[in-house]
Amino acid sequence: MQGERRKAKGSSLYEDFCGSISKQLDLENEQQRFYIAYSGGVDSHVLLHCCASMPQLKDRLTAVYVHHGLQAEAESWAKHCGKTAEDLGVEFLTLRVNAKAAPGESPEEAARNARYAVLKSLIKADDALLLAQHREDQLETVLLQLFRGSGLRGLSGMPERMAFGAGVMLRPLLNTPKQTIGDYARARQLSWIEDPSNQSNDYDRNFLRNAVVPLLKQRWPAIDKTVARSAKHCADAQVLVDEVADELFDEVFDQVDKTLRIGRLTEHHRQQQQLIIRHWFRNRGLKMPAQALVGRILAQVVAAAEHRDPVLSGQGYSIRRYRDKLYCLTKLSETGLDSPEGCEHHFVWPTGQASIKIAQDRELSFEPSSKGILREQWQNAKVEIRFRQGGEKIRLPGRQGHHSLKNLFQEAGIPPWERDAVPLIYLNDALAAVSDRWIEAAFYSEKKQDCISFTYKVKN
Repeated sequence: MQGERRKAKGSSLYEDFCGSISKQLDLENEQQRFYIAYSGGVDSHVLLHCCASMPQLKDRLTAVYVHHGLQAEAESWAKHCGKTAEDLGVEFLTLRVNAKAAPGESPEEAARNARYAVLKSLIKADDALLLAQHREDQLETVLLQLFRGSGLRGLSGMPERMAFGAGVMLRPLLNTPKQTIGDYARARQLSWIEDPSNQSNDYDRNFLRNAVVPLLKQRWPAIDKTVARSAKHCADAQVLVDEVADELFDEVFDQVDKTLRIGRLTEHHRQQQQLIIRHWFRNRGLKMPAQALVGRILAQVVAAAEHRDPVLSGQGYSIRRYRDKLYCLTKLSETGLDSPEGCEHHFVWPTGQASIKIAQDRELSFEPSSKGILREQWQNAKVEIRFRQGGEKIRLPGRQGHHSLKNLFQEAGIPPWERDAVPLIYLNDALAAVSDRWIEAAFYSEKKQDCISFTYKVKN
């Protein structure tokens, strides 16, 4: 009787899973690929087994084991996963990552970030990554976020569906109890890996799973279901907050340089300012800032006098202001912006090459134009890229006298930390152009189809 009940529960899970997948995916799109993050544990094994049992999925399915290199057993686990996939007639792939934690990053966070980064590279347009997280995982996630003082977004837990890479990430078992997954595995006599690190309460999630949640369930047996419902309420509320945030953000955000206009920002009350700052971080792909950091940004940077240059640094970014703009500079954009570090101070533009890489995140190119530098003059000259040394001056078409680059940069509103990295274009040792902004009068011409103009691109 017990065996029959277990089999019935397993069948119910399979039917529920098939229904969930059918609702979330266009299974008629034969070009779509499905990737399962397969660790070898019971949850991902059950997910893989369910998918491999679906004729519409099996031939488009790949099981992916991410090798973090953190445990001695990882190699044997990869082999186990490969053998399981082979037995199920499913393609298999092992991806190796460096999961070493960066400063300020927990081991769990480092492993997750490394795993997601390599999985994103797999997911092409219309493809889907399937994860095996279940309802107890959702409970743990919401509790962890609660203990960290998270807002609505954190308390929303994990979404069933979200954009990932060029495709989507799905969690088809998210509303499924852990017990049901175990019943399915035992009914089908599946063989899975037990990771010994899951028993270590040194990790916050393991401590919750092993010590806290069992105690809570003794008092509130349905806590995973009720907390999941609360998470859904928070997610619904967050949708409404995002709609308001989008409107406020669009009023303040400058799409060209990814800055916030301080004058417009300060027209809103403090709670709205905080919402806009958080939305800005999200727009830049950064980790959500703590409430204390948002407060410091508003008090120390936004409220600073215009002539001051306060800097607030975080993990991988810094917040600065210049005049009426608030800048969020990532480490990538700061390489060569605070100083031309990483670029040579003097190098030749190769003949016949239409573009040249100035640094990792910057490129200068030219194209045909009705005005600019004569093409013939360009082709016959030795072209060099240099950077400011101080004291450079230039004459501009239609303006009297020589102008220092310092004054021109101030007029153009170019932040001080960017100025030393602006490429200067020299023809036969004479300053001919300043990036794509100004051309020296002596080199300027207006002859249709016989000139070139410049484009300078900086990755924000």
